[in-house]
Amino acid sequence: MNYQRLSVENAKQMIDERKVTLVDIRDEQSFQASHMTDAQHIDNQAVADFLKQANKEQPLIVCCYHGNSSQSAAQFFAEQHFAEVYSLDGGFEAWQSMFPNQCST
Repeated sequence: MNYQRLSVENAKQMIDERKVTLVDIRDEQSFQASHMTDAQHIDNQAVADFLKQANKEQPLIVCCYHGNSSQSAAQFFAEQHFAEVYSLDGGFEAWQSMFPNQCST
């Protein structure tokens, strides 16, 4: 089972049309400064709890800084039997530049 890469535009469309889970794997300070609206911050300490409570049938979009680290994290979540896993191409930087009104602090 593998993840798919997802453009910012396609992520926005998916978020608007379906119920998705958004996960931000950046550091806590960056997440607190700004993040995708409705995103959950996940770090190594929070992964186990997230896996216990997550709806694995719901699409999961993984976001990092620029879309690199999210690929390995997305692969990890795919291996944990999530039905649909996506890595956000361009990461939070791309999202914030295209959809600044879809970011929260």
